[in-house]
Amino acid sequence: MKISETRLPGVLLIEPDIFGDHRGFFLETWNKRRYQEAGLDRDFVQDNLSLSRHGILRGLHYQWPQPQGKLVQVLRGAVFDVAVDIRQGSPTFGQWVGYELTAENHLQLFIPEGFAHGFCVISDQALFSYKCTDLYNPATEHGLLWNDPDIQIDWPVSEPLLSEKDSAALALRDIPRPDLPTFPS
Repeated sequence: MKISETRLPGVLLIEPDIFGDHRGFFLETWNKRRYQEAGLDRDFVQDNLSLSRHGILRGLHYQWPQPQGKLVQVLRGAVFDVAVDIRQGSPTFGQWVGYELTAENHLQLFIPEGFAHGFCVISDQALFSYKCTDLYNPATEHGLLWNDPDIQIDWPVSEPLLSEKDSAALALRDIPRPDLPTFPS
């Protein structure tokens, strides 16, 4: 397994070892000891799956207080996955990274606590897996506007399909400061 830091410290791109032959392939999607030895020392307490069709954008979501770190990957299809640093006082506050995660490349992305997360489906359909470091709590859930003009995420779609909640999310400059994590989180 290869774990690489992204330009946002703490956000990790993970390339698992894949063992394949004429029958198919095998890979470990999580092994606490191996990931811990590689520097990803987190306890995951909740697993989620979402199924979405082309053009759907989910996010940008975060919890505060009671933040969640997420280890994400695509089991079927392809997405453009994004993490945004929203930690007040962080040297990378308001910056984002994005990666194409697919069922074929098997890449995983770890988004630590204190970051907003979202993805857009770029295949016909995508089955998306999340491992979370804390339980979902709707009372602490927040959203960041997917097309915040100050952040300028280069999404692969110009008119995504959004939930009502995601359509009503606030730009980073308009989010009340008590609703944002602080650095370090």
